[in-house]
Amino acid sequence: MLTRRHFIQSTTALFSASAASPLLAKTWPTSSQKTYWDSQVTPVGYDPATSNPWGVHDRFLPRRVVANDGLVPGDIHVDAVARYLYHIEEGGTAMRYGVAIARGNLYEPGTYVIRRKVEWPHWTPTASMIERNPEYAEFRDGMEPGPRNALGSRALYLYVGDRDTYLRIHGTPQPKSIGGRASSGCVRMIMAHINDLYPNVKIGSTAFLYSAEDSVTARS
Repeated sequence: MLTRRHFIQSTTALFSASAASPLLAKTWPTSSQKTYWDSQVTPVGYDPATSNPWGVHDRFLPRRVVANDGLVPGDIHVDAVARYLYHIEEGGTAMRYGVAIARGNLYEPGTYVIRRKVEWPHWTPTASMIERNPEYAEFRDGMEPGPRNALGSRALYLYVGDRDTYLRIHGTPQPKSIGGRASSGCVRMIMAHINDLYPNVKIGSTAFLYSAEDSVTARS
């Protein structure tokens, strides 16, 4: 069982960014459509450290924090207890974001490789998801990209070797779920936040999802 050996120390300030997005497309969206959607999901005057139209706890807003020695820049660490995602940076820092994790035993701790990244992805529920949530049946053939899509504005696809686990780190149209246990297995982020994270994540990076039972709450 993977545990998080308190890899993050003190919290300090942050960074700034720009746009995010909505509407529904019939095919893969064009660049202009994605730009428009991004502008729709990003608050006016967006400042990652202070913008909070979603009403989440302030601790779930992005912060730059100090990382312990020896962590690999580019890797992602998810603390299932504190509900934080850390993206390790060069120079001993990390960007910390608030997340939601899966309900009950649907959360799957482990070590994964990010083998695919998609802006404004399609979403297709698995058979087991439809069984648990019959309302997903209308999307058995897929849900078109857009701000109401379950994967939101960006998705990082988690693999074990060459096998797609169907686990994702993704944006959510339900930002009030951040800080809770809400998904069917994935790690959820506020769309404006994952839009900031997305360009900094490289294909081949490792994502560590730590056990909800054994994680140590980060100091903040």
